[in-house]
Amino acid sequence: MPPRYLRATLGVMEPDTFDLIVLGGGPVGENVAQYATDGTGLHAALVDGELFGGECSYYACIPSKALLRPLSVLGSATHLPGVTGTRLDPDALLARRNAWVSGYDDAGQVRWAEDAGLAPVRGHATLTGERTVRVAGPDGVRTLTARHAVVLATGSVPAVPAPYRGLEAWTSRDATGIVEVPARLAIVGGGVVATEAATWMAALGSKVTLLVRGDRLLPQQEPFASALVADGLRAASVEVRFGVEATSASRPDARATGLGRVHGGPVRVEWPGGSLDVDEVLVATGRIPRLGDVGLESVGLTAADVVAGRLPPWLFAVGDASGEAPLTHWGKYRARVLGTALAHRFGGAEADAPTPEVVPVPQVVFTDPQVAAVGFTEAAARAAGGRIVTASVPWTAAAGASLLQDDASGRAQLVVDADAGVVVGATFVGPDVAELVHAATIAIVGRVPVDVLRHAVPSYPTASELWLRLLEALPRALRAG
Repeated sequence: MPPRYLRATLGVMEPDTFDLIVLGGGPVGENVAQYATDGTGLHAALVDGELFGGECSYYACIPSKALLRPLSVLGSATHLPGVTGTRLDPDALLARRNAWVSGYDDAGQVRWAEDAGLAPVRGHATLTGERTVRVAGPDGVRTLTARHAVVLATGSVPAVPAPYRGLEAWTSRDATGIVEVPARLAIVGGGVVATEAATWMAALGSKVTLLVRGDRLLPQQEPFASALVADGLRAASVEVRFGVEATSASRPDARATGLGRVHGGPVRVEWPGGSLDVDEVLVATGRIPRLGDVGLESVGLTAADVVAGRLPPWLFAVGDASGEAPLTHWGKYRARVLGTALAHRFGGAEADAPTPEVVPVPQVVFTDPQVAAVGFTEAAARAAGGRIVTASVPWTAAAGASLLQDDASGRAQLVVDADAGVVVGATFVGPDVAELVHAATIAIVGRVPVDVLRHAVPSYPTASELWLRLLEALPRALRAG
């Protein structure tokens, strides 16, 4: 006989009670549920109306990197004398993407949840009262009750500006799920999704035009990172237009033709002083917490209350749904912290160690060149006050870095609190810098003095030599402690 949470009578599931109910079966929800229940005897329901594994597994981090990594390897190879016969196989590239998203089948994720002792519940969940959740799923409607807590881990949805609504414009899901390559593609935005998608769409043969409202790409990064990424995109035949904000956009025969397929006729985008005709438009202008369809009104709350943390003691929000940095690794970290706290509060587990004073948010942009950054930019650090010192060196400052790719462009920079003598920010731009940033994250979290860091000897010849060159570029008095 199946467990009680799977039994149904006349198509309506009988009420079920769990210690915890987690709304959202992506990586963040999985981490909350796992950390809360592991070894505690608590029982958690993990509810999702789409694919278990969430946005990251099927439509964001995993498929985008599955597409981008071969391009990165190909780009390096074409700049390394001694390598010949390099070419892109678009069909094989898309097949790799399909393999990494398991053909959009979440059976493996469901098995993982069950093996972890969780109860996966498929259906759209809405709050109906205190610690009560209504789930409308393929087996009918059921009511779940939480003995202790409900967690909102519902993720986020694309923010689509008014001119692009009603066009069936592409979002990031279509870009990562690409099936038909549009001959002409406009990408609206200048952030991470826009620049990464421009990279693989151009490689697949699309004539890509980036329409950027501001005056630079990646506005949250150091200006030199923005400039180097723009140069890299232009070298890949991507047209980058700054200062463009659409006043209208139109499309005949807009249709929902399926994931990654051109959604109807050509699109015309118009702005003061210009226009552009393309076969498809990808809107990559940010994301907002997915809170509009979770029944907040039933418990007297709004989305603004959730983002501000104004929640009753039985309700929690984590990941993108909380309004914090919309990054999977950050959401998973916050989920681990929350799950451990719930295990202590409701399951009798030992309390976790205090959270460090500083926990910065690292980020990697997988463009060509890559950008990896953590902590404050120089401008943000100066705005926060204190005496700030920076050290900046070109990519070619380290032989080990230069050996990764001939004629590579890039730069590395440290931002240092001169009074405390510790690193508060770091940015690396160049080939494979994603693997350099964690050392900076450790230095910041551990508040390791820069005069101690200089005794961390980098292997030769590796890109980590950039750390030595950066520390040497700091004022001697600071290096001496």
